[in-house]
Amino acid sequence: MLEVGSIETLTYVVGADDLASTVGVASGDVFPAVLATARLVALMEVTAARLLTPLLGEGEMSVGVSIDMRHSAPTPVGATVEVVASYRGHEGSLHRFEIEAADPGGPIGRASHERAIVDAARIMARAAERRA
Repeated sequence: MLEVGSIETLTYVVGADDLASTVGVASGDVFPAVLATARLVALMEVTAARLLTPLLGEGEMSVGVSIDMRHSAPTPVGATVEVVASYRGHEGSLHRFEIEAADPGGPIGRASHERAIVDAARIMARAAERRA
């Protein structure tokens, strides 16, 4: 059982591959050389997923279902980001989290996030069906 209020902390140094300037898909897509919002979302998801690890059974994993996130400040390459996920409980199959992220300059983002525990083989089989 995971208690409400349990936390997980992830510390991460922003690298060149984490920058918004790397996420464009066409030559005209220009973004700043700061931590990408998409990468911050990923760091938040990883932190919440790690918190759910004790609840996973054999062959299970957790998947993100929803995220409501605000990215409020830019973080440069080389800066350390700290992400803290707090478990807020579950309703049915959805596990809820509140997540905060900061760099040395202060807060950079907040999120409300939901995850579900699923059978790993089943979700991969469902994904394979979507290729057709």
